[in-house]
Amino acid sequence: MLQYKKILKLRVNKMNAFDVSGLFSTQTDAVSVKPYGNGHINSTFLVTAQSGKRYILQKVNGRVFKNPEQVMQNIIKVTEYLRSRLSGAMKTLTLVELKNGKKYFTDENGEIWRMYDFIENAVSLELPETENDFYQSAVAFGAFQNMLKDFPASELYETIPNFHNTPLRFKSFIEAAELNPMNRAKNALPEIEFIKARKSFCSTLEESRKNGDLPLKVTHNDTKLNNVMLDKDTREPVCVIDLDTVMPGYSVNDFGDSIRFGASTAAEDEKDLSKVHFDINLYNTYAKGFLFGCGGTLTESERRLLPVGAKMMTLECGMRFLTDYLLGDTYFKTAYPEHNLVRCRTQLKLVSEMEKHESEMLAAVL
Repeated sequence: MLQYKKILKLRVNKMNAFDVSGLFSTQTDAVSVKPYGNGHINSTFLVTAQSGKRYILQKVNGRVFKNPEQVMQNIIKVTEYLRSRLSGAMKTLTLVELKNGKKYFTDENGEIWRMYDFIENAVSLELPETENDFYQSAVAFGAFQNMLKDFPASELYETIPNFHNTPLRFKSFIEAAELNPMNRAKNALPEIEFIKARKSFCSTLEESRKNGDLPLKVTHNDTKLNNVMLDKDTREPVCVIDLDTVMPGYSVNDFGDSIRFGASTAAEDEKDLSKVHFDINLYNTYAKGFLFGCGGTLTESERRLLPVGAKMMTLECGMRFLTDYLLGDTYFKTAYPEHNLVRCRTQLKLVSEMEKHESEMLAAVL
């Protein structure tokens, strides 16, 4: 313990990932610590111990998560709850304790470091290689909802306030369009009008919440395919990862964000809109898997609102891209000046096609 305290007294701002890895209770000392993955939020490292066991070390991005301690408290509560209810091959993230017994380390700069057991014999995909990959991710996120159905969502912190408050996002969009600080609105007039025309729709889920049709639940809030680990051999789900945004929310938003990302025929920043389409077959595949994973835990009103969630999350994302474009690209990383506008256009194209498939989308979830 004395040695541990001496380490903590080091000038932590000069400590690198290798130094920090030594503070955790790994099986043996680390022999290798290397940057890992392609995430843009947290700093992630793969730690290999002398025994060969591997771990994931992360420094939480305090600029994105203003209260990282609350993020960690949410993760601790949810993973401990899940671990007591897991069955079959499904796992949950396992935090590695520090040598002093704590779950995470706060350095002298106030930045938080954590370590997880590495999930072996599993893959994380950026895009589905088969339709079954998309189906299995749906099963995983549905099962995540199912296992947490009795967890009191009110016990979790809202780590990103108003994250999916679409009426508030619309208000911010209107303010950005009127302020027009970069004089870019002239480049996006059709997109601005498209979103304005859907003002009333933006309040649909909020009104459903007020009417009692949307129960507050524990939600993931970043339900992309790459946040599910699939078994390398069977391609069945092993673990839902990236729990930083786990907080109180609505099932329809988790469903909708998956559809926004996964039922498109093109990349989020595809410039050629003729390549961008909403794939109703992929939607049906995901809906089937999600409902199976949920195991009957969704209410009838939630099921009816799943298609609304898909359209809402897609419109909201397009709105956020356009707002950022109008304000000078202050939030999303961009590779060129029109990048956020291009992203916005793909999302609005998907919204327009979803509107043509509304009856089919509803039929798939009833």
